[in-house]
Amino acid sequence: MNSKTLLAVIAALAITAGVGYWSGQRSQHPVATVAPTAGQETPKKILFYRNPMGLADTSQVPKKDPMGMDYIAVFDSDKDEAPTPSNQIKISTEKVQKLGVRTELASLRSLDRIVRAAGRIEPDERRTYAISPKFEGYIERLYINTTGQSVAKGQSLFEVYSPELVSAQREYNIAAQGVRSLKDADGEARVGMQRLADSSLMRLKNWDISEEQITALGKSGETKRTMTFRSPVSGIVSEKKAVQGIRFMPGETLYQITDLSTVWVLADVFEQDIGQVKVGTSATVKINAYPGKDFKGSIAYIYPTLTAETRTVPVRLELANPGALLKPGMFAEIELAVGANTKVVTVPTSAVIDSGTRRIVLIQVGEGRFEPREVKLGARTDTYVAITQGVTEGELVVVAANFLIDAESNLKAAVGGFGQATAAKPGATGAPAAVTQAAHSGH
Repeated sequence: MNSKTLLAVIAALAITAGVGYWSGQRSQHPVATVAPTAGQETPKKILFYRNPMGLADTSQVPKKDPMGMDYIAVFDSDKDEAPTPSNQIKISTEKVQKLGVRTELASLRSLDRIVRAAGRIEPDERRTYAISPKFEGYIERLYINTTGQSVAKGQSLFEVYSPELVSAQREYNIAAQGVRSLKDADGEARVGMQRLADSSLMRLKNWDISEEQITALGKSGETKRTMTFRSPVSGIVSEKKAVQGIRFMPGETLYQITDLSTVWVLADVFEQDIGQVKVGTSATVKINAYPGKDFKGSIAYIYPTLTAETRTVPVRLELANPGALLKPGMFAEIELAVGANTKVVTVPTSAVIDSGTRRIVLIQVGEGRFEPREVKLGARTDTYVAITQGVTEGELVVVAANFLIDAESNLKAAVGGFGQATAAKPGATGAPAAVTQAAHSGH
C-alpha cells in the first residue's frame, strides 16, 4: 500500500468517526441533572420545564416566557408522589405560607348569642286610667288644668255642680235622719228606713264619691251645691279635655292619668330570631338619652302577630321606672341573651364559604392538602356557627385564606380543563400539542 492510499484510508476513518459522533449527539435529547447538595444521596433528573403561569406549554430546555419569567423545572421525583384524590386540593407548603392559611379545630361549645332589636318606650296599658264622671254636671272649678301635670292619689281634680248629685245628697241626709229617729221604733219601720239609707249611700259610692266625703256629709247633714272630684290614682295627666264651665255627660272622659312608675318596652324582633326568644328571656335596654346606663328587664309577652312590612314580631318588656327617667316615645336598643343548653359542633364564622346555593368548609387533611366539605349550618353568634352536618369534632378547618384556596382550586380546574381540551385535538398522541411542538422546536 503506497502512502497516498494510506492517507486516504485514514481520512475516511476520521470523517466516519466524526459523523458517527455527531449523529449520536444529534439523535439524543439533552438530559439535565441537578448536582447533589449536602444531605442528598442522588441528583434529581429534570424531565422538562413548564410555563410559570400554568399554561399548557412546556419546553425541553430552559427558557423564559414573553414576560421574562423563567420556566419551572419538573423533576422525575415528582412522579413518585402519591396522587391527590379528586375530592382534595393540593397546594405547596410555600404557597400555603404565602397565602397566610390558618386553621382551627372544630369543637363542641354552647352558643350564647345576642339578639338585637329596636324598640320604644310605651306606657303600661294596665296603669292608664280615664276619669269619667257617672253623672251629668258642670265643671265649676279646675284644680289640675295642664297636660303633663303630676297628680297624687286623692288629689283634687275639679269641682262640679250636678242637680243629680244634689238630689242624691239630700236623699241620703233624709234617710240618715230617719234611721236615727226610728231607732226605738218597731222592727219593720226601722228596717225599711235603713234600706232607704243604704240605697242612697250606695248611689253616692257608685258615683265615685269618696268615703271621706260621704263621712263628712253624714256628720254635717248638710247638702252641698258643689262637690270636689278627686284622682283615684297617682300619675301624670296624659290627656285633658276638662275646661272650666263646660257641661259634661255621664261617661265622658275629662282626664286620662297614666302611672309611669312601670313602663313597657315594645321591641321588634326579626322573624329569623324570634324562634330563640322565650318569655322570661333576660334583656338589656340602652337608651340614647342615658349613654353608659343599662336598664335590666325580661320578656313578659311575645305578640302572636307578625308585621308584614318589616318582617318583625313585637315583644314586650316591663321595666321599673324610678325617677321617671324613661319617658314614653323614647327609642331603645334591646339586647336579648339567647343560647342553647346543649353543646354542638362549631367552627368560626370565617371558615364558611357561602356561594349562595351551598355552604363549604375547607378541611385540612394533610400538609398542603385540603378537602372541601358541603355543610349544613345551625345557630350562629357573631364569631361562631353551629355545624349540623359535614364536620366532626376535632377536624382542622381553614379559618383564614380559605377564599384564596378556593380561588386557587378553581384556577387549577380551569387550567386542567384547558390542557385536556388541547390534548383532545386531532393529531394528539397523549401529550398536549404544545408539548409536542416544543419537543420538535428543540431539534
